[in-house]
Amino acid sequence: MTQFEEREEWYEFNQETIDALIEDGSEADADYTIEHHFASNQFDQLEKAAVDAFKAGFEVSDAEELVLDDGGIVFCFDAVVERKLERSPLDRDIDTLLKIADKHKVHYDGWGTYFMPNDGEEFDEDYIDD
Repeated sequence: MTQFEEREEWYEFNQETIDALIEDGSEADADYTIEHHFASNQFDQLEKAAVDAFKAGFEVSDAEELVLDDGGIVFCFDAVVERKLERSPLDRDIDTLLKIADKHKVHYDGWGTYFMPNDGEEFDEDYIDD
């Protein structure tokens, strides 16, 4: 898959996720905490990606080490930003973060956020994620 095709798929994901959240009753005007996920089996490369994500204006979580089902190890972190559910800013974030992932040869693994109920609705802490 080319970088252009991957970017277009993430743009579609952005719109589908926005639509699903709004359709399910999430507040359209809220500020959402968007968590973009990165992973690599090379800690040094992941660390450099985290530095670039921070320089690009994202809050960066501490890296975590995960053991895979096959016994392999992967390192991951989240690049976090507050956004409205608007496609253009999310698309720009995708552009920035895909460039960082490509530069450092790490995997960009999508983004997730939390459902934000409209006033008066129950909140059941559902998490929307790729």
